Amino acid sequence: MNRFHLLTPRRRTSLAVAAVAAALVGAVAVTIARAADTAPAKKKLTGAELYAINCNRCHSERYPTERTKDEWKTIMTHMRVRANLPAAQAKEILKYLQENAGSNP
Repeated sequence: MNRFHLLTPRRRTSLAVAAVAAALVGAVAVTIARAADTAPAKKKLTGAELYAINCNRCHSERYPTERTKDEWKTIMTHMRVRANLPAAQAKEILKYLQENAGSNP
């Protein structure tokens, strides 16, 4: 014989509510864990965005067309050290500047 039938109706209801609550808590925990696993990856910033963020901290931005490719390379070598830029960011900024650089006079 099943012991559940020996319980009072109030006790059966309490146990049923507790079972449902436990199931809901478990379902919520699984949902949270799955959401954490599928969190969106960080967006990689473009060279133009990195240029606007980093170079504008100390001085106004210059148009890329104001300098030649060679001049931007020299400037970025110097400014990477001054601004403490990571190599990957400096490379993206230089790529943006050189792609949009002005021509030799």
